[in-house]
Parts: sequence; structure tokens; C-alpha cells
Amino acid sequence: MTPTTCFSLSTTDHIAHLVLNRPEAMNTMHPTFWRELDEVLTHIHKAGEARVLLVSSTGKHFSAGMALETFGGDIAMDDQSPEGRAAIFDLLTDMQATFTKLETLRIPVIAAIQGGCIGGAVDMVTACCLRYATADAFFCIQEINIGMVADVGTLQRLPKLVPLAVVKELAYTGRRLSAAKALGYGLVNEVFESQEAMLAGALQCAKEIAAKPPVAIWGTKQAIHYTRDHSVDDALKQMGWLQGAIWSNQQVREAVTAMKEKRSADFDALQTLRSFRDVSGS
Repeated sequence: MTPTTCFSLSTTDHIAHLVLNRPEAMNTMHPTFWRELDEVLTHIHKAGEARVLLVSSTGKHFSAGMALETFGGDIAMDDQSPEGRAAIFDLLTDMQATFTKLETLRIPVIAAIQGGCIGGAVDMVTACCLRYATADAFFCIQEINIGMVADVGTLQRLPKLVPLAVVKELAYTGRRLSAAKALGYGLVNEVFESQEAMLAGALQCAKEIAAKPPVAIWGTKQAIHYTRDHSVDDALKQMGWLQGAIWSNQQVREAVTAMKEKRSADFDALQTLRSFRDVSGS
């Protein structure tokens, strides 16, 4: 993986920690941000080393969202021709796919949010599994305030996380949603008084997840996401196929034995993924 300028990435004890590290620019999302995030997530997905991903940020705000230059210069949005408007569709599809990688990553993703989570940052964190926040955090669907529709996942994922009327209020008005209200609606799992306490809480959750069998966590994430988008009957049928595919007597014995012996269990890692393009031809 090539070095990054918008992020720092470290992996310790099977916990990958991705940090947005441009506080001087309020961690805005410019073209380099999108390219690097896509590369980082692809690397984590394929490597199989990490069992959980923690995404945090630096500075006063988690992220101020899309940088204005994202839609300027060489990739300015062209609304003057059918070809230009078709290119808008393709550009947005590409950006959506990057955040979808957070949702479809083989491991759970935890977002640790301080200060402002604005515009594209809401798109980003709604694609994560869990969200922790500081007491001063707030969420804002900023797009409506600059004359556009939120288009990279907020309007598709947020209604699955909080009441629909709340989504409409935020999306129509551009109002800020405080951390306290976000906790009440279930958007965030817990609110902390400081960024240090929040990171400690998020890391504790990450450690607990990393101690579980990776393939069982993988299967649980698959089942939950399938259930979210399908009927109970369909999801139960899918669960049967899923459990049959990943069941391991050895793994269950190890988990139970480790629990009885009050020790850490030893589980196999997810396999490294190699696509055909990674394999040399004969």
C-alpha cells in the first residue's frame, strides 16, 4: 500500500486504527482523500490481519465534509449536456462505492466522532457499524444548505438508523443534531465527555470484538446486514445457509474451553484475499 497524506493507519493486536489527520483543513474530503480511503479500505479488506477497524479523527472536528474543490477544476460537474450529466452519475457512483466499502468490509467498523460531523462525514459514519461521540459532537446534513441533495449515502442509510421523521427534519432544514439527541435516537452507541475518554471507550469495544472468532464476527455482520434489508422469513433462510457454511466444532470448543479456563482464546484469522489480477499468469 502506498503512503497516505490524509490518513495514518496502524494495526495493533488485530485492531486497525485509521485516523483522519488533516486537522488544519478540518479533515475535509478532497480528491486525494477519496483515492487514499479507497486504497486503505481495499488493503484492510484483503489483508485479513485486522479483526476490527476503528476510524477516528484529529483536531476540533471529525470532518467538515466535502471540500469545495472536489467538484471544481478538472472534475467540475457539467450540467450542460446529457454526456456531462451522465458523468455526474458515474462520479457519484464511484464515490458511493468507497463509503460502501466501509459497510461491506469483512470486519466491523467503529467510528469515533468529535466535534462536527458534517455533510460527507455523515455519509461516512452511517456506513460504519458502531458510532461513539463526544458530548460536543453534532451531525449536520449540510448539503441542503448549499443547494444540493445529500448523495453519497446519508439519505439511504440514516433512515435505517433513526426515525424517518428525524431524517426528514435534518435533511430538509440542515439543522444540527446534537450528540445527546443522536444518542436518544440510537444513532450513536455512547457519548463521552472528552475525546480521550471516547477513544478509550471505542478501543475497549474494539478489543472485545477482536477477541472473538473472526469468522463468527464475519458471519454475524453478514446476517445483520441481510436482515436489515430483507423479511424475517428470508433472513432466517439465509441464516441457515450461513451457519452451515461457517460452523466449526473446533472453534466452539476453543471458545468454551477458553471461557472455562479464563484465558484468551486462539482463533484462526480470516484468510488473505487474492484476486485473479494479483496472481501471475502461467
